[in-house]
Amino acid sequence: MRLSELKHAGRTPALPLNLTLADAAGSAELQLLSLLRVLPGQRYVGAGIWRGRTVLAKVLVGPKAARHFQRERDGVKRLADQGLTTPLLLAEGLQDGEGGWLLFEYLENAQSLAQAWAAVEALPVLADEQTQVLGEALAAVAQMHAKGLWQEDLHLDNLLRCNGELYLIDGAGICAEEAGKPLSRQRVLQNLGVFFAQLPKPFEPFIEELLVYYLLANGEHALPLEALLKQVDKVRSWRLKDFLAKVGRECSLFAVKRGAFMLRAIRREEEPAMLPVLAQADALLDQGRLYKTGGAASVGQVQAQGRTLVIKRYNIKHFAHWLKRFWRPSRAWHSWVQGNRLAFLGIATPTPLAVLEKRFLWLRRSAYLVTEHLAGPDLIERFAPYVDTAAVPEAELTALDQLFADLIRERISHGDFKGHNLFWDNGRWSLIDLDAMCQHGSQASFAPAYARDRARFLRNWPADSALTHMLDQRLPR
Repeated sequence: MRLSELKHAGRTPALPLNLTLADAAGSAELQLLSLLRVLPGQRYVGAGIWRGRTVLAKVLVGPKAARHFQRERDGVKRLADQGLTTPLLLAEGLQDGEGGWLLFEYLENAQSLAQAWAAVEALPVLADEQTQVLGEALAAVAQMHAKGLWQEDLHLDNLLRCNGELYLIDGAGICAEEAGKPLSRQRVLQNLGVFFAQLPKPFEPFIEELLVYYLLANGEHALPLEALLKQVDKVRSWRLKDFLAKVGRECSLFAVKRGAFMLRAIRREEEPAMLPVLAQADALLDQGRLYKTGGAASVGQVQAQGRTLVIKRYNIKHFAHWLKRFWRPSRAWHSWVQGNRLAFLGIATPTPLAVLEKRFLWLRRSAYLVTEHLAGPDLIERFAPYVDTAAVPEAELTALDQLFADLIRERISHGDFKGHNLFWDNGRWSLIDLDAMCQHGSQASFAPAYARDRARFLRNWPADSALTHMLDQRLPR
């Protein structure tokens, strides 16, 4: 296959894939055996064989290929020139009208720090294993900054452990202020803001402690904590906005199809499993265990391909109801967006797997939302034995404190905070039924909405019960 043909290969070209490439030594075939990252029509990254050697190949096609090739090559050269550890560039080429390619040494059994972090993320905050991963990453970032470089797309996937060394990868994101001279303080704060903004929110109180690992490798600047935290907040807001834009468009995370007769969004890794579920959603609901039926919504627990799922169908009750609903995003779509918002913010909710709006010439009709199923009891059932005694296990109260703190921190109101919409799941309270959820832009709008949520929550039990009195005293006002 020629490079110019690869740009039409889509997201999942058939493997192995043979590409004819030419360098100073003549033409040879690159056989791609696996794909690690694909940006359809633009970038294909994977492992392959080149002249008998295993390589990591970055193949760039499409109208932006020359620019992307230049950025990648310049970034790799900057890292190498400053003596920073990065995979060796073995061969490269750029052909007019075809595309570009860069072949790197393949790091056998390499593990990204993102993989290492995933293995320890669930441990208590700042466990030794977590500190080791973050300390390694911050030391590598500090070394870059000391040489006048920074990684624009700074995340743990761009740091690889291999044979006791840490490798910097993804040259396209490597930028230079003045190579060889330490980065300015403002640029350091901006780049560290990108790094710390990707950590879960509970790590924020420990940023100053983690910063020590950076300063041990690069003590060029005093880094004011307040300025760094402001930068972290700024990047967090941008990342959330960027992520929520992706839940409604075709990208590496979501498979989205829009048209005059349908809007469908599915988590990318769930697409093969969810397509048949959406195709037979009504039949699955009819056969499943219904929690709610009729009216504006039908909700049921269903079995599909050996998995237990929850399908919520948003019904159109009559013509007048349709007149109110057809012109605005469906409640299924709102719940899809809010579920992904909570997941991004680290607030427990069943994973939203897929959403479907049926349309007729863009006018919305019924809609479906598919989520994971939570096996745990809801709040009403869980707290039932303690209504008169208020002797709730401390772990469950602490988890409730954490949920309220998270919602206040992010200025999120639920809109229907009844006990049946909170489920006990793996030591956390998980929120469901997100139709009316809202993240407020100001404290002024959030305060009354939170007061309504709090009042509705306490109405789950008799006003004169011991449990209500205890929770009223405990929950923040």
